[in-house]
Amino acid sequence: MQHALDEVSIRRVPKVLLHDHLDGGVRPATVADLAAQVGYPDLPTSDPAELAAWFRDAAGSGSLERYLETFVHTVGVMQTRQALKRVAGECAVDLTRDGVVYAEVRFAPELHVDRGLELTDVVEAVLAGFAAGAAEAATAADTSGGGDGHRIRIGVLLTAMRHAARSREIAELAITYRDRGVVGFDIAGAEAGFPPTRHLDAFEYMRRENGHFTIHAGEAFGLPSIWEALQWCGADRLGHGVRIVDDITVDDDGTATLGRLAAYVRDKRIPLEMCPSSNVQTGAAASIAEHPMGLLRRLGFRVTVNTDNRLMSDCSMTSEMLALVDAFGYDWQDLQWLTVNAMKSAFLPFDERLRLINDVIKPAYAALIESPASSG
Repeated sequence: MQHALDEVSIRRVPKVLLHDHLDGGVRPATVADLAAQVGYPDLPTSDPAELAAWFRDAAGSGSLERYLETFVHTVGVMQTRQALKRVAGECAVDLTRDGVVYAEVRFAPELHVDRGLELTDVVEAVLAGFAAGAAEAATAADTSGGGDGHRIRIGVLLTAMRHAARSREIAELAITYRDRGVVGFDIAGAEAGFPPTRHLDAFEYMRRENGHFTIHAGEAFGLPSIWEALQWCGADRLGHGVRIVDDITVDDDGTATLGRLAAYVRDKRIPLEMCPSSNVQTGAAASIAEHPMGLLRRLGFRVTVNTDNRLMSDCSMTSEMLALVDAFGYDWQDLQWLTVNAMKSAFLPFDERLRLINDVIKPAYAALIESPASSG
């Protein structure tokens, strides 16, 4: 008999997170504390509970542009080595407590140089923070059994802002640090008016250097953004990609017909980094129940579940999975399928991905289901 699908059991099971923004997952109390330390005057409130509610409400406007405005405050307090190291360390601890065994956390180094840090200073502070946080979480697990004894590994994605002109510089930084914890490159920010081809030089550089990269595409903008990200820029994965459903026609009887781009994405097993709660907030989906993930999972796309911004969406991997269980009736086999999809799609060497799948993820799910389903 299957183990109950509840919040406690979901939190304990190993999870893989591919799409999480460092500046979107800061603890509210840390935002308030850092603001006081660095003299940042623009917070709407210094009370952590009120601040958490403000971020959630401000981000839930239904507009990606309004959603992105909330980052002014978190980025504003992340302008020193100490602040960056602290935020990264707390991120590692929080994800481990949520049962995440592998995470790729992204941030834009160019946003953290307002107080004189160099880009290399920013990257090294964040890497040091992740190492310290992962070690702290491992020690806590050893002494208290927290997190079901899981360890976390964190890979860093360096993000360039699509409205700026530093993408080649950030791509070069990603390659410089790729043997020290950086696993890939990304572009982020408002999609409309800033197509991925604007940064083609950076993506061509990443390909020449055999580097990995994902591209935010198909969130607030539609199929042209996805097409450019894949066919012009050569993205390994799509950040969000929810608008691929615009190329799928579903008849009254439920029969789905895929257009050529949707068929390409499915046939090539292009990973989709889906973030249900965030997508609802930005208007990319009307509700969790109406999120395209339900259809795309049924059709066998390489979908993964992610948090995007844990502060703004007031979410965790546990809450996102629980929401999918409630919306689509997912069982442990479905959650394992999503988790293995993510691990297969990680920017890690093949043998390391396989080890985590076979030695960590599948055994944990096997303890919860009678006969673990194979993943494709």
